[in-house]
Amino acid sequence: PTGNTINLDLKAGAATVEEYSCEYGSAKFYALCGFGGVFSCGLTHTAVVPLDLVKCHMQDDFCGLAKGWAPTFIGHSLQGFCKFGFYEVFKDLYSNMLGEENAYLWRTSLYLAASASAEFFADIALAPMEAAKVRIQTQPGYANTLRDAAPKIYKEEGLKVFYKGVAPLWMRQIPYTMMKFACFERTVEALYRFVPEQLVVTFVAGYIAGVFCAISSHSADSVVSVLNKEKGSSASQVLKRLGFRGVWKGRFARIIMIGTLTALQWFIYDSVKVYFRLPRSPPPEMPESLKKKLGYTQ
Repeated sequence: PTGNTINLDLKAGAATVEEYSCEYGSAKFYALCGFGGVFSCGLTHTAVVPLDLVKCHMQDDFCGLAKGWAPTFIGHSLQGFCKFGFYEVFKDLYSNMLGEENAYLWRTSLYLAASASAEFFADIALAPMEAAKVRIQTQPGYANTLRDAAPKIYKEEGLKVFYKGVAPLWMRQIPYTMMKFACFERTVEALYRFVPEQLVVTFVAGYIAGVFCAISSHSADSVVSVLNKEKGSSASQVLKRLGFRGVWKGRFARIIMIGTLTALQWFIYDSVKVYFRLPRSPPPEMPESLKKKLGYTQ
């Protein structure tokens, strides 16, 4: 064969190796993104349970070490599936609704809307396990395991109590997730100009996003921690009783925890995408049609 033929064969082979495992926007794509979210959130939240308990101890006056790992793993696995999987769904949906040019011009708003929509459903999935986890962690002697806690909570207060914390979770998690995704997306966009390595960019951008997430959601996190261990209290009552200083207790521990957590979550999520060879869009660029309208091209 000639040199040109060899080159063409090599290029064809490389294209085969680099071929994506599924089409962007397909059911398989969204399912695998959700699967990445399970690993991303389930493993990381479980891994930082001890640090979460330090934060909990600072918000309250007691906490048992290493309790609550089971509801943490199950709850955040379900949350991660919805958070990351639905984010991809809503981002694609809203992008198509806006059109190519508006999706670029309003991309930060697009990220915010898609992540808020995803987190709305993710918190419904998380709420029952979050309620059980907080009871185990903050009420000494109540229960030591999820198997003990869940039936006891149901027997004493019924099914409704498992979703008592949904509204406070929305108050805490929706701003957190909006910050997490929008800040991450825009940071990645900025970093890619200087750092070509994808997963390095992912980790750095994730940590930066995590710091902002922790700051924006900490007061609501304090309310949720108290609300789930008290019978008959409302979010407004807890907030009024804690006051400004009370809701900011444990903030430094939470900033460290959430920064590390968010960086690891994005790193794991992107690693899953790489492993399964999922289509991964490059940082957004201005559409040619918009460049012509703005006079950037002739």
